[in-house]
Amino acid sequence: MSLLIARALRKSYGRTPALRGASLALGPGEILAVTGASGSGKSTLLHCLAGILTPDEGTVLFAGDRLDSLDESRRSALRRSDFGIVFQFGQLIPELTALDNVSLPLLLAGASRGDARAAAGEWLERFGVRGQGELRPGEMSGGQAQRVATARALVTGPRIVFADEPTGALDSLAGEQVMTALVHAARESGAAVVLVTHDARVAAYADREVRVVDGLVEGDATGPSDASVSASVAVEARRES
Repeated sequence: MSLLIARALRKSYGRTPALRGASLALGPGEILAVTGASGSGKSTLLHCLAGILTPDEGTVLFAGDRLDSLDESRRSALRRSDFGIVFQFGQLIPELTALDNVSLPLLLAGASRGDARAAAGEWLERFGVRGQGELRPGEMSGGQAQRVATARALVTGPRIVFADEPTGALDSLAGEQVMTALVHAARESGAAVVLVTHDARVAAYADREVRVVDGLVEGDATGPSDASVSASVAVEARRES
């Protein structure tokens, strides 16, 4: 049974189409790499899957519910609980320490300050940056800051982590450290991961890889067991042809 299903997504920016009928499915606990050239639509696809953007057409189902039909407040609530997001440049709050950055999602969810900081400290420990807990983002290396950002994405126990080029701003060693920590933490917690990357070395961490070409998903877009999505993809392929 798929955890996340996208069917026939279309999204344009003005007159420029980014997605042209993209479909895919993600299983519970699966790590899925989404690759493609710059401008192919892979980041737009991730943003639609995570509820950051609403597709112009098509549907996104999360745990059987229509994500694309929710209003922004309900999508934001999902991003604070069931979804964790890691961006290329981390997007940590520069005025806050690493510990406070990781605590923030828990505080927004209603946790006490003490409980939030305790949990944040545990996640910083898991990512090997507990010693940087009182540093602000500008005082850390790029790799350290990105591990803090990844800890922040996982601290709430999300069911899916969306990672958009999480190593794109890092050197190869720092990128390897971030990916190793992310994959280990996701496996340990049972979270699924949607990993957008242009780097074949990063994609190799995934269980499965699909490629976005001109706004369409190529490869094993549905996984081996979701017949309903397979049928949907086949229909869309016939429409496109």
